[in-house]
Amino acid sequence: MAAPDDLAFDPWDPAFVADPYPAYAELRQRGRVRYFEPTDQWLVAHHADVSALLRDRRLGRTYLHRFSHEEFGRTPPPPEHEPFHTLNDHGMLDLEPPDHTRIRRLVSKAFTPRTVERLKPYVRNLADDLVGALVEAGGGDLLKDVAEPLPVAVIAEMLGIPESDRAPLRPWSADICGMYELNPSEEAAAKAVRASVEFSDYLHDLIAERRRNPGDDLISGLIAAHDEDDDRLTEQEMISTCVLLLNAGHEATVNATVNGWWALFRHPDQLAALRADHSLVPTAIEELMRYDTPLQLFERWVLDEIEIDGQVIPRGAEIAMLFGSANHDPAVFTDPSRLDLTRADNPHISFSAGIHYCIGAPLARIELAASMTALLEKAPTLRLAAEPRRKPNFVIRGLEGLTVDVG
Repeated sequence: MAAPDDLAFDPWDPAFVADPYPAYAELRQRGRVRYFEPTDQWLVAHHADVSALLRDRRLGRTYLHRFSHEEFGRTPPPPEHEPFHTLNDHGMLDLEPPDHTRIRRLVSKAFTPRTVERLKPYVRNLADDLVGALVEAGGGDLLKDVAEPLPVAVIAEMLGIPESDRAPLRPWSADICGMYELNPSEEAAAKAVRASVEFSDYLHDLIAERRRNPGDDLISGLIAAHDEDDDRLTEQEMISTCVLLLNAGHEATVNATVNGWWALFRHPDQLAALRADHSLVPTAIEELMRYDTPLQLFERWVLDEIEIDGQVIPRGAEIAMLFGSANHDPAVFTDPSRLDLTRADNPHISFSAGIHYCIGAPLARIELAASMTALLEKAPTLRLAAEPRRKPNFVIRGLEGLTVDVG
């Protein structure tokens, strides 16, 4: 599918996916908002606009709390896609108040600063073990050996998913997240539907087991809240919440890890500075998430007509907020195309903003710090062993793998 006229923004072009940032610069130069016909969306590329729109209650992740599909001028999804939409539409990421407020309040009890802080030793020990195994093997795939298993294990541990049941979690998640790409294919939709059914069935059985035998885990906590609280979760909301926490709880962390190390390997001066001073890890994490943003685009529906720079955007339209572009906006970031691990003023929006700000951001930062620190300490000569291949996806930005040597 070609981009309209001479617009460089083309999310189906492998060259664009490899490096979308020059096209973003062109978009920003052309104005504050631009209609993109292939996806029927309005593209917003400037940091100030994206940041404001994320907080604007005239926009929503859903419109079904106020309108039917027909009233909103939208075609209902095909019936065969229903299992995906049932699962997706009952998670707090795709809900608006009051349902979003109710669910987030219950889930946030598992992500208090004290709770997350208590996870630090577990996360650090797991990161040390994974990196230790990588070093002992002389190298491997940083994606499959460290980046993936760490956050998947952490969120699975929080949810109380037994180790013996964890193998399908990442494949299920990947297939479901395929539906978040622009204009997903029927093959991608079929995979997402199948994964939605299988994951939902598994969680239905696990929740039933936790009802019989509660444990010290998040699912048991949600069941207790369900039983005691007036603002209880439905069974579907509980299942959708668990899937969302698994998907959002590791997808960004996995991609931030490999995108970040790939950027470091391409900037040896910055990698050398980090190796010389491990106290740079906190600012390095923020800069790497800004520099090559794991989630490039976030969508919102226009619930009430808005105006951007004189352009009226009607109710029923969809806005695509370009996080990757906002994180490279020179109006906010000095020399944004430069990787600077000491960058102190770094208001990136990789974790979103407003009521949908990532509830797991503190945990993600702990995981990223743990894996980076373990790699710096245990694999001080870590180097790239083969040029990586980038995934063809645009919205969720990552690599197929990252092969490294440690000797």
